[in-house]
Parts: sequence; structure tokens; C-alpha cells
Amino acid sequence: MKDPLSPGERSKRMSLVRSKDTKPEMRVRRLVHAMGYRYHLHPKNLLGRPDIVFPRRRKIVFVHGCFWHQHTCVMGARMPKSRIEFWQHKLYGNKKRDAKIRRRLCAAGWSVLVVWECQTTSRLDRLGKRLRSFLGAERQRTRAPLLKGTRNRRRRLRAASPQLEGHRTP
Repeated sequence: MKDPLSPGERSKRMSLVRSKDTKPEMRVRRLVHAMGYRYHLHPKNLLGRPDIVFPRRRKIVFVHGCFWHQHTCVMGARMPKSRIEFWQHKLYGNKKRDAKIRRRLCAAGWSVLVVWECQTTSRLDRLGKRLRSFLGAERQRTRAPLLKGTRNRRRRLRAASPQLEGHRTP
């Protein structure tokens, strides 16, 4: 079947496909942030440039689009009607590369979780439980918030250690 779009139109449409800050990724990021976790985004020094990284926990979350990474859901099972051989090769290559990256990250001591696009559209409570289970308990803050100025620093130190309450610092 011939592509109904001209090469210029197809190029323009494909250029709109983003690799980061996608809607599913933003949903996961908002959910994780609301749960109290803090993270890094797309670090260049990690293989596969993961979507969300929790360095202290050694945990990584990939947010995969169902079509591009061939999930087993309805959205992932779809195949374009034109240039079938090209798309089969491309999508199979994506899936193979994902597995290789996961294996290498696990071998390097990282725990990896894959969140699929279809899991971000409904039942966010289920996704939240899955993320909390994967990430573990939130880190407890052990010190008072950082305040500017010497006087505030002293106040913060006093709040952190009550035994210094009567002691004055010059």
C-alpha cells in the first residue's frame, strides 16, 4: 500500500514524535513527584538515557510508548499498513535494543522498571502502588530546611540539636 502522505508531509509528521517530555512520561513524573520522590531526568551518562532516574536508590524508570516498543496491548499490536518490512524491522530492533539495555543496566547494579503508555491513561492508583513498591519508602528529612544568613544557620543548627540550646555562638 502506498503512503497517502507525501515525503515532506510524512517528514513533518514524524518530526513531531518526541523522545522526552511525552504525555505518558509527564503523567508518571507528576505522580512520582506527588508521592514525594525526587529524581533526575534523561542523564547522558547512563546507557539508554533513561526517562526517570533515582541515583541514591539505584533505580530507573523507563516510560515506553506501546507502539514504538511493541507492548502486547491493543495499541502496541498495531502495525502500519505501508512499508511493512521497514516497520517490522525497526520495531523489532527497538524491542531487542530495550532488552539489551535493561540487561546491561541490571548487570551494572541498577533496578529497572518499565511503565507502558497504556498504564498511564487509566487506573493511576494501580500505577502509583506499583511505583511505590518499586521505589520503596520515601526518604525522611532529618534536618530543618536550609535558611540563608548566619543567624538563620545558627537557628537551624539549634533546631537540629536541642542540646546546644543554651550555647551561644559568637
